[in-house]
Amino acid sequence: MRIDLSGRTALVTGSTQGIGAAIAAGLAAAGARVAVNGRGAASVAEALDRLGDNGGDFVAAPGDIATDEGAAAVFDAVPHADILVNNLGIFGARPALEIDDAEWRRYFEVNVLTAVRMTRHYLPGMIERSWGRVQNIASDSAVVVPAEMIQYGMSKTALLAVARGFAKEAAGTGVTVNSVIAGPTHTGGVEDFVYSLVDPELPWDEAQRAFMREHRPQSLIQRLIEPEEIAHMVVYLSSPFASATTGGALRVDGGYVDSILP
Repeated sequence: MRIDLSGRTALVTGSTQGIGAAIAAGLAAAGARVAVNGRGAASVAEALDRLGDNGGDFVAAPGDIATDEGAAAVFDAVPHADILVNNLGIFGARPALEIDDAEWRRYFEVNVLTAVRMTRHYLPGMIERSWGRVQNIASDSAVVVPAEMIQYGMSKTALLAVARGFAKEAAGTGVTVNSVIAGPTHTGGVEDFVYSLVDPELPWDEAQRAFMREHRPQSLIQRLIEPEEIAHMVVYLSSPFASATTGGALRVDGGYVDSILP
């Protein structure tokens, strides 16, 4: 299967590092022109330098999309998009009874409302052109809500509903809207976290497998997911091959969620 996204413009929010950067690289490798987003111009410029080492057509789209001003800056930089990947997200652990109203609002505004804002802006153009792809990057925490960060789980569960609702809005138009449920992923800082829980003398491959066996035993692949593996699903869903897949929540979780359906 060769995926060709030539002539398509993609916007990936929160794409200066981690999963977002991997998605941007994957879409560019398939031929799309990819807008890279981060809160500041400096971080976006650094990301473009790294991503550009492997070729591809990238453009800068800096702006804090959790604010009206930042979102407007992104809209100016990317007037239309054929592919929108709502990847931006924050997370953090806090005992449930210590989460105050401000933190609840912050998680909703950053993790949910940004996706709503971006979709509301770009979806009408996709519908008018009779082609488009919108994807929300969710998490296994949307289904298996962690006791230590229910504010994060809440926001990712909400993203599933947002995608399903906008998929209904786009019914019959040639535009698809989906969620991607990412499982435990090898991103920045994770190695330090893993080594804080297992023997620090172990080689990385053995260390992550020990971590998964002892601390994430639900995983069926028994290793962390690489960001590129999540990007593969996103690139596929962005392609013409996924034209009949919409309103769904597709899992790239390594079998972490113990159910057949989300």
